[in-house]
Amino acid sequence: MSVASALVAGNKPLPALAEEALAKALARTGASHATGVLLFLTPDFSRHAQQTVSAVARAAQCTEVAGGIAAGVFNEQGWVLDRPAAAVMVFAGDLSLDHRQGGVSLDPAAQQAVLSYAGGSFPYPWGDATKRRFGGSFAGSGGGSAPTAWQHSRLAANCSVQLRGAQIDVGVSSGWSLLAEPQPIERSRAYDLLQLGGENAFDSLLAVLPADLRAQAPLPLGALAAVLIDEDSAGYAGRTGSLGGAFASAGAFAAGAWHSAAILSANAADRSVSLAEGTKPGQRLAWAIRRPQSAVDDMRRSVERLAAVVAKPLAGLIFSCFGRGPYFHGGNDRELDCLRQAFPGLPLLGVYGTGQIAACAAGGNRSLHNAVVTALISHPSRRSDVQSQS
Repeated sequence: MSVASALVAGNKPLPALAEEALAKALARTGASHATGVLLFLTPDFSRHAQQTVSAVARAAQCTEVAGGIAAGVFNEQGWVLDRPAAAVMVFAGDLSLDHRQGGVSLDPAAQQAVLSYAGGSFPYPWGDATKRRFGGSFAGSGGGSAPTAWQHSRLAANCSVQLRGAQIDVGVSSGWSLLAEPQPIERSRAYDLLQLGGENAFDSLLAVLPADLRAQAPLPLGALAAVLIDEDSAGYAGRTGSLGGAFASAGAFAAGAWHSAAILSANAADRSVSLAEGTKPGQRLAWAIRRPQSAVDDMRRSVERLAAVVAKPLAGLIFSCFGRGPYFHGGNDRELDCLRQAFPGLPLLGVYGTGQIAACAAGGNRSLHNAVVTALISHPSRRSDVQSQS
């Protein structure tokens, strides 16, 4: 094998935990040393990160160790969120990690996706279109101001590496299911949405909510979002479609020409809805909901799309929101199960974080929330990289 993963948990955040995970993964490859190591640690390791990274680099006989601190870690065998743990993926043979990302190409088909992990918020320069990125970020408290990401075996503000000798195909599961078709925005004021589709924003939202949620006070805004159609993306202006299969037309949603905005408040007094993003008349907006089953259904569709593109993956990398996974599914990561069922025995390495990173349909990259970004690693082929954004 040219790639393998391992997950080890313990009672104390000692470098020995990461070294044990490395030894297990390296043994599964059958190689004497690694050509690249992805290492993710739980927050317990924040004060011992450099010591742990250095120990792994020495044991792997490899300086290309990359990764960061995450809220939790997992692999194909299980997950850990509540105790010290180290998750490792080892590359050997013709696969290797490289923190030097080579030349920049503006042709998306010519770019290899760059694995990107931020030890805080999404770095502004990562939004440009010169490199396609996938990965995640963790903005949780690390117990200090020291960097909580690493590459080339050194702590850094963020990690940005390429996987040489491989092809990367990326899928994104938002978990959202539309409650109604998109409607044109008619009136707005900065971050306050006032009227759309001939109704006050508050009434428009109430009208599409399931009865059990409509009766709740306050409304469960964390499970809801506003989905805005990116009208200028790839000519999808005016089309409608489905995030969750509810509507016949795929259109902009299937192409990823949309983005979500959090609902900050639903204001009964003036019948407005405050969003985390400003809107303007003429934009199209739909209300969406995320529930455990809709999230699983969307993850399954994302995995199926990837499986149709990548017949024989070597491994998978998953960047999931800690609001999904076990916390969302009553102690079981049903979305991880989707991957394990589709690819039995496939080496997986995953993290639960506060943000996820993926390329936009119209170019550039974006920071997502409450999403699952899955990257399948395979041997290179002559076909262009295919990236699913829905």
